[in-house]
Amino acid sequence: MRALQHPSIESVSLPTLLHALSDPVRLEIVARLRQEEAITCGGFDVPVSMSTLSHHLKVLRMAGLLRVIQEGSYRRNELRYDEVEARFPGVLSSILHNAPALVPATS
Repeated sequence: MRALQHPSIESVSLPTLLHALSDPVRLEIVARLRQEEAITCGGFDVPVSMSTLSHHLKVLRMAGLLRVIQEGSYRRNELRYDEVEARFPGVLSSILHNAPALVPATS
C-alpha cells in the first residue's frame, strides 16, 4: 500500500475543516473516534458502502482531522484532536459536545 499524505495542521483552513464536518456520516466518524483511541477502517458501523466510507475517511484526513497509520494490512484511523484544538481553539470540542444531538449513537 502506498503512503498516505497528511496535511500539516498549519495548512488546514477553517472552511476546509468545517466542510469536512458538515456531513452526518463524517461527523459520526469523528465523534466515534473521539470516544475511542483508534479504529480500523472495517470497525466503523456507518450506513454507507466501503468505497463511500473510504471517501469520507479521505475527506477527513485531507481536512487535517485524521491521521491514518498503516499496521500490516490494516489502516488505523486516529483523531488529531489535540492538534485541531490547538489550531482552532474550541471549534472541534464545541462541535463534538453538540454531536450527540446531531448524530445517532453507534453500537
